[in-house]
Amino acid sequence: MMLLLLTSAVLRIFNAMSVSRIYAVPMAFRVHWRSYSSKIDLKKLRPMILERIENRAKDYPVPGMIPAAEEVLKARELLFQGVFTLLKRLPIVACKFCPKVYIGEKGHLIQTCHGYRRIGKNRVHEWVHGGLNDMLVPVEAFHLHNMFQGAIKHQQRFNFERVPAIVELCMEAGADVTHEILRSANGTFKAWETLRSGVKKLLMVYPAKVCKHCSEVHIGPSGHQALLCGVFRYESWRGSHYWMKAKVNEVVPPKMVWRRRPQYPKVLLNEDRDYYGHAPAVVDLCSKADAIVPSKYQCMMKVNGLPGPITRL
Repeated sequence: MMLLLLTSAVLRIFNAMSVSRIYAVPMAFRVHWRSYSSKIDLKKLRPMILERIENRAKDYPVPGMIPAAEEVLKARELLFQGVFTLLKRLPIVACKFCPKVYIGEKGHLIQTCHGYRRIGKNRVHEWVHGGLNDMLVPVEAFHLHNMFQGAIKHQQRFNFERVPAIVELCMEAGADVTHEILRSANGTFKAWETLRSGVKKLLMVYPAKVCKHCSEVHIGPSGHQALLCGVFRYESWRGSHYWMKAKVNEVVPPKMVWRRRPQYPKVLLNEDRDYYGHAPAVVDLCSKADAIVPSKYQCMMKVNGLPGPITRL
């Protein structure tokens, strides 16, 4: 009997302490717990989810964005033709072990090479003759039957064609890829600006994903499930991708290069790297072909910057 009385007294003290602790916490920070007895039947919800996805697909392509997609395709064709023509006049070199490029007959001596598969850092580049793909990075994606189709499984990866990501974005936006595109050797820089601004507009309406680890691009609301992380970027195998929202620089990589001004030495030195400017490879190529560069690039290119101490001697 004494044991029962002692036990009940301890329980009353414990309950009183618990209640006092609860009321000592301000009302705004109290957590209200709820218990739900009903269970969600996912099998019944699946048809509703699929129907909602199908209804969402009916809203695409957006009619107002079709002209923008057509303009991007034309700008892409003009850009490739213009860069191809300029490369016949101006030399370009590319690093043998990393993606860096330089516009000129000889590469620079700036130690920014990280080696094959990033096994090193701060090395001198080993320069070889470059080409069109070194200037305009070929970003590819799976070609989908429609934007809101089911996610591509790993075993289905060979059932879908790989196409340029910009072309896939424009096709899903309603552009006619069979349309005869105008060709020119003129307006390369304008085509570059039109291409990037057009892609920026399309990405505000049409979703795209990029892998955080290997920069694989997928045009659609959710990334594919193929275990190909790093395969198309010549990096180590990591399995499944880690998808994030893609931006313009993932779909149209700018490929930054060091820019040489007339007062600099013919071969840029590592000691004076703080005095050198940068520019997208296409912008620097067009500027060397006497194109007028907009003012928004002048700060990046250090047009009015001070020369290095070696060049002042």
